[in-house]
Amino acid sequence: MTPYPVSVTIQPALENRNRLTTAFRLILAIPHLILVGDSGSGEGGLLGAVAVLLAIISWFTILFGGTHIAGIRQFSSFYLRWRVRAVAYVMLLTDEYPPFGDEPYPTGTTIVDPVGPRDTVSVALRLIFGIPHFIVLWILMPVWCLLTIVTWFVIVITGDCPPGLAGFSVGMLRWVTRVQAYMLLMVDEYPPFSFE
Repeated sequence: MTPYPVSVTIQPALENRNRLTTAFRLILAIPHLILVGDSGSGEGGLLGAVAVLLAIISWFTILFGGTHIAGIRQFSSFYLRWRVRAVAYVMLLTDEYPPFGDEPYPTGTTIVDPVGPRDTVSVALRLIFGIPHFIVLWILMPVWCLLTIVTWFVIVITGDCPPGLAGFSVGMLRWVTRVQAYMLLMVDEYPPFSFE
């Protein structure tokens, strides 16, 4: 079985968490939320709005020209890497403050470029193909937010993060990132309905 061309690697921090930065996490994350958005509402921030606009342009260039402009791919990949780091921070998977841009961080995002010609049918119908994921994620997102609130209380009180809560959050981050990459036309393979 070929691995999906979008992967997110993260080793969540479980013990000896920083209670102070956890307590004020949303306030500390405001600059990143403005730029790359949050996970709960699905908003992509200012850079996400640019990435969506570029995906619309890419829809035309791929469908009618067969190419995904390299600069657009680079920007979309940059945005997704930054967003994964910011979401990992906001959703309490790590205490290290995310960098503004591409710097080393305890998360990694890899997007493998498509080989050969793009699947124009998949590109043409991308919004329709995304509907099943939108429905499932629409149901799971509030659960993720609720469990993150529970995680926040647990970390602030005990200083540790329960592995089960962290595991669910990591799985959701992977799933959401795969769907976002698919919708931004970075890949043609349909994302799996999976936390792995």
